[in-house]
Amino acid sequence: MGSEVIDTGLSNIYHSWFAYRKGKKSSINLDIFQYNLEKELDGLAKDLNDGTYKHGSYKKFTVSDNKKREISVATVRDKVMHRLVYDYLTNIFDKTFIYDAWSCRKGKGLMGAVDRTQKFIKKYENGFVWRADVKKFFDNVDHDILLTTLKRKIKDKKTFLLLTEIIKSFSTKKGKGMPIGNLTSQIFSNIYLNELDRYIKHKLKIKAYLRYGDDFLIFDNSEDYLEKTKALTANFLRDKLNLELHAKNNYIVKTKHGLKFLGLVLYPDERRINKRNCKKLRSKLNMKNVSSYWGIVKKHSDMKAIQEFQWELIEKIR
Repeated sequence: MGSEVIDTGLSNIYHSWFAYRKGKKSSINLDIFQYNLEKELDGLAKDLNDGTYKHGSYKKFTVSDNKKREISVATVRDKVMHRLVYDYLTNIFDKTFIYDAWSCRKGKGLMGAVDRTQKFIKKYENGFVWRADVKKFFDNVDHDILLTTLKRKIKDKKTFLLLTEIIKSFSTKKGKGMPIGNLTSQIFSNIYLNELDRYIKHKLKIKAYLRYGDDFLIFDNSEDYLEKTKALTANFLRDKLNLELHAKNNYIVKTKHGLKFLGLVLYPDERRINKRNCKKLRSKLNMKNVSSYWGIVKKHSDMKAIQEFQWELIEKIR
C-alpha cells in the first residue's frame, strides 16, 4: 500500500533529485541548480514542510510533429518536486489501473502496446475494431474532476493541497488543462482516464480493450455492438469527464483490412511503419543513427520502404 502522506523529508527530496537528474543533459539552468544544490534542496524541503511551496512559472515553446503542440517546461526546482509527487502517486494508483493501460507505466510502453494490439487483431481477425482518441485531451482535463478523483485516495490535507498547487499552476482555459511537459501530467493522465478504463471494462464488460495515452481500441465480432459501445462511451466521456472524442480518429473498420495505430499499420500477421513516419525516419537519418533506424525499418516496413531507406542512406554517404 502507498503511504497516504507524501514524504517530504530531506532524504526523500535528495532521492527525487537524483532520480530526476539521471540521464539529463547539461544545461545552464540545471548546472546553476546543481552548483547551489544544498541550498536549493534545503529550501524546497522547508517550503514543502511549511506548506508555503508555490509552483513557479513555465517556459513555453512549440514543436511540430505531425501537428503543432505547445510544450510547457517547469523550473528545475519544480521538476524535482514533480519527481517526488510522481513516485508517490504511482505507488498508490498504479495498482488500481487495468492491465491494458499501456502508457507511462513501468513494464509497459509503446512496443508492449503494439504487441498486445496485434494479439487482439489476430483474435478478432474476422471481426471489427473501433479506433478512437480524445479531442485535445491535455487542453481539456477538468481540474475539479481530477481533484475529486484524487481525493478518493488522498485524505491527507497537506498532500492534497500540494497536488492542488501543481494542478492549478497551469491552465489552457478556466479550470482546465495540463502541461504536456510535466512528469506529473503522465500519472495525472492515467488517473483521469482510469475512470474511462474502468467504465469500459467493468460497466460495459468489454473484453478486448486497450489504451495508450488518450488513444484507445475496442475489438468485437459485431459492428453493431461497437456502434452502441461508441455511443455509450461518448456519453460517458462528455457527462463524467467533460471530454469529447476526436472526430477524425473515431471510426470502426474490419480488423483484417489493417489498423493504423501508434505510428504503425497493423495486420494479423505483420506490421508496417506508416508512410508519414517512414518519411520522418529518412529525414533524420545520419551515419550515427543508421544502425538503430535500419532495425526499425527492416522489421516493420515493406520492400518498397526498405529500398527507399537504402537509397536515402547511399545519398547521405555520397
